[in-house]
Amino acid sequence: MAEKKMKGSYILMEALKQEGVDTIFGYPGGNIIPVFDALYDYQDDFNYILMRHEQAVTHAAEGYARASGKPGVCIVTSGPGATNTITGIGDAMMDSTPMIVITGQANAASLGTDAFQEIDLVGITQPITKWSYQIRRAEDIAYAVARAFHIATTGRPGPVVLDFAKNAQNELFEFQPQKISIARGYIPYPDLNEKQVDEVANLINESKKPLVLVGQGVILSNAEKELLTFLEKADIPAASTLLGLSAMPSDFRLNKGFIGMHGNIAPNKKTNECDLLIGIGMRFADRVTGNVKTYAKQAKIVHIDIDISEIGKNIKTDAKILGDAKEVLIALTKKIKENNHSEWIDSFKAFEEEEYNKVIKKSLYPSVDALTMGEVVRKVSDATHKDAILVTDVGQNQMESARYFQYTKSRSIVTSGGLGTMGFGLPAAIGAKIGVPNRTVCIFAGDGGFQMSIQELGTIMQSNIGVKMILLNNNYLGMVRQWQELFYQKRYSSTPMINPDFNAIASAYKIANRKVTKRDELDEAINDMLSNDEAFLLVVEVEENGLVYPMTPAGETITNILTPED
Repeated sequence: MAEKKMKGSYILMEALKQEGVDTIFGYPGGNIIPVFDALYDYQDDFNYILMRHEQAVTHAAEGYARASGKPGVCIVTSGPGATNTITGIGDAMMDSTPMIVITGQANAASLGTDAFQEIDLVGITQPITKWSYQIRRAEDIAYAVARAFHIATTGRPGPVVLDFAKNAQNELFEFQPQKISIARGYIPYPDLNEKQVDEVANLINESKKPLVLVGQGVILSNAEKELLTFLEKADIPAASTLLGLSAMPSDFRLNKGFIGMHGNIAPNKKTNECDLLIGIGMRFADRVTGNVKTYAKQAKIVHIDIDISEIGKNIKTDAKILGDAKEVLIALTKKIKENNHSEWIDSFKAFEEEEYNKVIKKSLYPSVDALTMGEVVRKVSDATHKDAILVTDVGQNQMESARYFQYTKSRSIVTSGGLGTMGFGLPAAIGAKIGVPNRTVCIFAGDGGFQMSIQELGTIMQSNIGVKMILLNNNYLGMVRQWQELFYQKRYSSTPMINPDFNAIASAYKIANRKVTKRDELDEAINDMLSNDEAFLLVVEVEENGLVYPMTPAGETITNILTPED
């Protein structure tokens, strides 16, 4: 019996259902109208969220993916609608976030004529996607969607773009479900090399002062339990990159904190003292390594990653294992010996005490009247019983949140790492809350980044999304101001901000809100914010001249760490 023909726009809907999609973020326009017309008949199948800007569409899809572990899906129109997604696509590529971006396009017959809102999106996005493909015929839709999901979600995840010509949206064809498990030339999961595993296991067994650096790859491969088992058996201390922070519970005995420019003193110092440094699912990015010429020169370096292009790219390695983090950790754990590195682990304590006395105590228990970002973050974390999902914008708010928020579960931090995208936080929090509706989602933002996506308060209002927004307002572009203070003779060029009444704006969007200017108001305001699952904006006036410490200046040796007393 012949399959019933349907419009290409309806084939797209059926293909998305076939992939298990439950949520779509989007913004309509002329060259994608047929798809939105079809979506009208699929309201029972998809939770559609109308955002207020196409960049926010992609960030919401990122937040959904990072919190839920499922790929984010978004649909926008052609021309400026499509080009507005570029930042989110680049952000997803840098941070290995699975996302499918479907864009409208002019009719295939008019391509190359500079038709209205025609743009070469495939050409633009090829360098920042895992796959970018233009659908010109209805008969190609089901295959393209199946291949897109396979590529976006397997191996090292990332974004895929499907540029959807308008004629293909309207053409008639039979929907034939597709399942793609192999794509020519694409090997998402390399075979594990037992010789590599043996070599690394021997290095671990021989090491006296090993240190593990945990990246987001552990989370992406769902290897959190395997990581803890591995660390416990070998008795190895571990620290996390920004995106890897919630892979280990904050109170796990071998968790030594956060590495990199604003990370904890102990793991950064010990990086240049260990005899074996093991990076798992991380990139050895410049914000982690500082000056690569002086990075861990005393240590043998092992890199475990699923992406061969990352191994040896920034830091020369002595041994490697190419493979999925879960598979590698299971194999390694079988071959390593039970060990005891108590003396080495105890040596972290002196640096931990130094940081507590010089930095943490002053951030969490300040003697000055002005509220600090750190104390606000920790109070919110404690009030949510360390069980919430942290979403951040970018800047001082991001680093202070990463330092002082605490975690009991994985997939509990959603932040823009590699690209450092201001304006990411608010739409990403929307996506995270939709992706994991039963968890509290707290987004911390500065006054600068918040205003880059403030229009998404409209999305929160229309779709009744219960995100908890904490605006850390210091009336500056704080991180740029910090660099100006420390390295540019306090020449505060373009960083002071004259801000609007954020509470009045929230009220205009019918969002509950409070403003805190004094320490004795904070606890009550936080309790008020968390008292129900409705959206809430808490504006906290924090110290204007606060600095994020510790800090390793860009390009410096990772152990050249600045503290407030320097």
